[in-house]
Amino acid sequence: MPKAPAPAKPKKGDHVFLVDGSSYIFRAYWQSMNQDAKYNRRSDGLPTGAVRMFCIMLWRILAEMKPEERPTHLAVVFDKSEKTFRTEIYPDYKAHRPDPPDDLRPQFPLIRDAVRAFDLPCIEMAGYEADDLIATYVREACDAGARVTIVASDKDLMQLVSDCVIMYDTMKDRHIGIPEVIEKFGVPPNKVIDVQALIGDSTDNVPGVPGIGPKTAAELIKQYDDLETVLLRASEIKQEKRRQALIDNADKARLSKQLVTLDDHVKLEVPLADLAVHEPDYKRLVAFLKAMEFTTLVRRVAEACGIDASEIEADEAVKAGAIPLRRDADMAAVAASEPVQAAVAEPASLPLTGGRMNRKPVAKSGEAGPKPGDFSGVPQAVVEARTQAAHKTGIDRSRYEIVRDAKRLKQWVARAQDLGVVAIDTETSTLDPMQATLCGFSLAVAPNEACYVPLAHRVGGEKGSLFAGDLAPEQMSEPDALAALKPLLEDRGVLKIGQNLKFDWQIFALRGIELGPYDDTMLMSYVLDAGRSDHGLDPLSRRYFDHTTLDYNEVTKVGKSRLPFESVEIAKAAEYAAEDADVTLRLWHVLKPRLVAEGMSTVYETLERPLLAVLARMERRGISIDPQVLSRMSGDFAQRAGALEAEIKELAGGPLNPGSTKQVSDFLFGKMQLPGGKKTKTGAWSTSASVLDELAEAGHELPQRILDWRQITKLKSTYTDALPGFVNPTTHRVHTSYALASTTTGRLSSSEPNLQNIPIRTEEGRKIRRAFIADPGTKLVSADYSQIELRLLAEIADIPALRKAFRDVFF
Repeated sequence: MPKAPAPAKPKKGDHVFLVDGSSYIFRAYWQSMNQDAKYNRRSDGLPTGAVRMFCIMLWRILAEMKPEERPTHLAVVFDKSEKTFRTEIYPDYKAHRPDPPDDLRPQFPLIRDAVRAFDLPCIEMAGYEADDLIATYVREACDAGARVTIVASDKDLMQLVSDCVIMYDTMKDRHIGIPEVIEKFGVPPNKVIDVQALIGDSTDNVPGVPGIGPKTAAELIKQYDDLETVLLRASEIKQEKRRQALIDNADKARLSKQLVTLDDHVKLEVPLADLAVHEPDYKRLVAFLKAMEFTTLVRRVAEACGIDASEIEADEAVKAGAIPLRRDADMAAVAASEPVQAAVAEPASLPLTGGRMNRKPVAKSGEAGPKPGDFSGVPQAVVEARTQAAHKTGIDRSRYEIVRDAKRLKQWVARAQDLGVVAIDTETSTLDPMQATLCGFSLAVAPNEACYVPLAHRVGGEKGSLFAGDLAPEQMSEPDALAALKPLLEDRGVLKIGQNLKFDWQIFALRGIELGPYDDTMLMSYVLDAGRSDHGLDPLSRRYFDHTTLDYNEVTKVGKSRLPFESVEIAKAAEYAAEDADVTLRLWHVLKPRLVAEGMSTVYETLERPLLAVLARMERRGISIDPQVLSRMSGDFAQRAGALEAEIKELAGGPLNPGSTKQVSDFLFGKMQLPGGKKTKTGAWSTSASVLDELAEAGHELPQRILDWRQITKLKSTYTDALPGFVNPTTHRVHTSYALASTTTGRLSSSEPNLQNIPIRTEEGRKIRRAFIADPGTKLVSADYSQIELRLLAEIADIPALRKAFRDVFF
């Protein structure tokens, strides 16, 4: 890094970097959630994830960029307070923004300490937002002939982009210049504030003109050049609703322009010359990084600067000045008193590593309890507090919203991106993702703050009609909706949460969207309670919140009155779908810390969750079958079943239906009086396979023939007749569904069709397997473990005799 021992005004050829610290703090916090969570807290429990990401960003700018791109001047700019000149002219400006996550609050001063440890200016001024200070530095730097890079992605700063100014999103490694601004707003940077004034901003509570979206706003500004001309000539506009909206809301538009226009003539307290970059005190920087326990960054800085990090002690003042996490009882009380609205913005604020082997033992009676600074019990307190808070915050379906246009959907997307976490659920026409119509989707960002976006609901044609009916009015088209949604679903800085998310993952993947990062509450529940079978949304809602969700059968009806979901009234569908997303988000807030408290985070994060996308891709790929092989086998089985029926009739001395349990039981244990019969709970004679096996082993021929007939007809009905019906008409492959959370042993199961239990021990079963074919040039390999649980037991328990048995018998 170049040295500048004295202040130096920028000149032509210099490169000024201005970091929007206030917005980057939140992005760093959410981004840290996508990293290995063990790095998000210090050993004493202090949350540090955002600080770590912030330090990494600064180091990359200062030391790891190409030499010609490195800054000559750099400052990190923060908001000083919420009261600014904008709130004086419009008190509702940014009035509804939620409180920051609890785990982020103690990191605000630490991030400022980090900036100072890098020996960089940390700039903030009362009465002004960081954006205004940045605008002023930009003007001065450009006037001096320097080029400027604004480290941010905030749309409000795009008005500053010019021939000498670009923006840089470090998290996406993306530069934003004039072409990117035009792509986003439809106008060049110098017209952005006019467009923003028309469309408003729900995030900052900028009113704008109702009914005017980005596309319309851009068209108006391109036609009339600026906002004032649009308003003065509004009476000329042909579209009546648009014309009237502009006339009625002219004052709001002018106010909005005031709110979005950045002040680039702030009387700066720190002159531009003082932003000149110089080498920091590397020992002081390493001492700070050590105190924060950023081991990897300590090594990188030390190696780059040629110093021995082992000789530098951690900064004791930083360690001592940090805010310690509260003890269990205090934490529980605070968490319980915090509104759930605030808690919603905390996706991964707890240490999420360590399996059962890493859990600390509970102190025995008479032993010393946890030492000061040992916060291993805090996660359980959070679980209890969040569960209690969830009980207090009832579900209010009347607050859910139906989103019918792109403008409103983009506002929901922006809200989710601001918070960094969103629950999502899809509603489809069928449970087969390969052939499903996407009827709509729901989003939830906070308790009772959820919406439903209908896409393909129809009116008429229900109740068994041969016709599908017409599309219901006021719905977005699927392409428009997904175009607005895709940036959110693929945003690596926003965590997507779902219940049985593999299905939703497939729905979006088939439409060109790869959803991530994500959490799945069904998988979380399964990891925590694998011995239970009720991991569906409805039972989880009853278990954790004592709330009964809307039943699917209640929404779609039953029997002959059953409606396909696309025929469900939109208002009713919205209640059902939005509630699913709302409950999913609430479950995540309870289950995530419970994973930590019970030491199961590693199992979930390294085994179960990564498998979701793998299985989804396997399902999409599918497997080929040879219908002709199955058809020939089906015919052969039919002949064999017919021959067996004739043989059974002959052995019985008359007609006997082998498929009738009553006829078989009456004949074997009534007429023939065979011994060894067993009765069921209803008092009838059992004809189960085990009973018939015992009779066959005793030398009775008829029971054996009945067993043979049952086996042949089951193979025919279950496989040779049924499998061709599962062939997808487009891919010509079979697409089964793998269940991640259905067995207590952790094994996968398969359904629609069940490919797990295709028999192999009989010749007929092996023939059926031959109908599954590999692509040209490849082979299908079927493998299974023998006694895997006992093998693991032998290894873990280190029982020599048991290990020897497996070696001698199976190898």
